[in-house]
Amino acid sequence: MLTAQAESLEASNGERALKFVDAHAITARFDPWGVFIRQWRFSEIHIESGEVEIQIYEANPEEVAPKPWFAFFLPNRVYIKRIESEHANVTWQFRGERAGLFRTQLLITPHGRDFDYAAAGGKLKMALLPELYLHRANVLITKALVTVSDIDLASDERNKGSVRGRGTAGIGKDRSIDFSANFESVPIRGWLPDKWKEHLSGSAYGGLHWTGVNPKLENSSGEGSLRVQDTRADNLPFLEKLAELAHEKSFEHLELTDCSLNFTWDYPSIEIKDIALEEKGKFRLEGAISIERRALRGAIQLGIARKHLDWLPNREEVFSRQRGGYLWTSVHLSGTIDQPKQDLSPRLIELFKESPGAYLQLLFRQFEGWLKETFGGD
Repeated sequence: MLTAQAESLEASNGERALKFVDAHAITARFDPWGVFIRQWRFSEIHIESGEVEIQIYEANPEEVAPKPWFAFFLPNRVYIKRIESEHANVTWQFRGERAGLFRTQLLITPHGRDFDYAAAGGKLKMALLPELYLHRANVLITKALVTVSDIDLASDERNKGSVRGRGTAGIGKDRSIDFSANFESVPIRGWLPDKWKEHLSGSAYGGLHWTGVNPKLENSSGEGSLRVQDTRADNLPFLEKLAELAHEKSFEHLELTDCSLNFTWDYPSIEIKDIALEEKGKFRLEGAISIERRALRGAIQLGIARKHLDWLPNREEVFSRQRGGYLWTSVHLSGTIDQPKQDLSPRLIELFKESPGAYLQLLFRQFEGWLKETFGGD
């Protein structure tokens, strides 16, 4: 075996799975006798740092590229037993943005005429996901398919929260995707839209199964489940409405004892089922919601503890059922996710029309609250 070194190597404009390669501080051990039979035999290639960009391409088995003039000097076969890098980036394009594994330790070994990739450490950055820390990932890349047999991620450097997944993605003529993941004790704030992050916290458990004819969200379908523990909800518009309804300020800040749901989607339709939200002793919400092209519809059952409805005249006309320590009513949803509508408020207004005295009492109580907020004092 001989050793060869190179300061760097760069290749670009790849037409198949590899689009771009940039490697630095390369050391290779090879068998020199293979050159005489047009074979390059490497026992080990070590790369201090580098980047590989992969891409989805249209496979064309009938296409045969013409050989360059220097093809006589190139090998007919290349054998590699091991490629290793301490600091590697493996990137790809996802939803128009650069995604990938960054600053990871990468080990590449042969799998027949294809290669296995084992990565450890570093970060996963990808659109639709928060930044995640990589424990390990095992990936097999063939001419037509990327197979992720095991990927293990954490939410932060302290290994808080775990996301584990496996699946396949076509990178040739067939570009379908099939991916399953399970997660536990994952802080939810990093996964929420920015306008929700300050309102919700907790740790998520559950799983999902994603399929599609290609990686685009617009062509996807799937199902999943979600359960959140140690859930805190503060100042959400829904809670503010609930606090106004129950005339109880504490409803704006909840520590939920139950928070779970199941969901399915077939873009652009989303079905959210088996919803259960509860702070024991205050309220419970159950039901299902569907969203299609931002249009909202559904029916939920709202139960509120009797003591929080004492201010409401003739409450049994709206909250007509009693179960599990709550008075229950049905709420029908409509409108859009930007401007949701519900049919509960009009029914409550009708109750006050029937009882003007109760309406005046409520008005004075609201005026009293306004005075306290404005001038302070008891």
